[in-house]
Amino acid sequence: MRGQAPGAETHRRSHWGPLGRTVAAIFVVAVLGNYLWELAQSPLYVGLEDIGTTLWHCFVASLGDGLMVLGIVASGGVILQRPDWFVRPGLQGAIVMVAVGLVFGVTVEWVAVHVLQRWAYTARMPRVPGLNVGVVPVAQMLILPPLIFRLVAVWYRRTIGST
Repeated sequence: MRGQAPGAETHRRSHWGPLGRTVAAIFVVAVLGNYLWELAQSPLYVGLEDIGTTLWHCFVASLGDGLMVLGIVASGGVILQRPDWFVRPGLQGAIVMVAVGLVFGVTVEWVAVHVLQRWAYTARMPRVPGLNVGVVPVAQMLILPPLIFRLVAVWYRRTIGST
């Protein structure tokens, strides 16, 4: 580029490199963790009796879950004004995780079940009183994000944070 100092483009790339690797790591860990959760909760949903259907449905759902976890990361970055807030979240970060995870979990379940009718629960699914959404999928967005962020934070401190 004209008028740009030598190495300026390299600096910009090096800034986005760690961010891109971190976002990718969060997404991959989130999809893997949520896939296991989705498989475990699949007996609580109608229409997942066939193993092939279950494996595929849970995989697709885990991709959406991974995006919700990235939404929690982005929300925390905006609210706390620290892009790497998840590495050392503290009390404020924990509050953000729980609040945003709760809003995402309840909203996605409510819209999917009551508005779009994308899935339905079996009688064994415990429900949140008054909202009639599943407790287990809402709990998923409260329990897994802190675990995912912890795993990625350890990796982050060992690789990116040490540079």
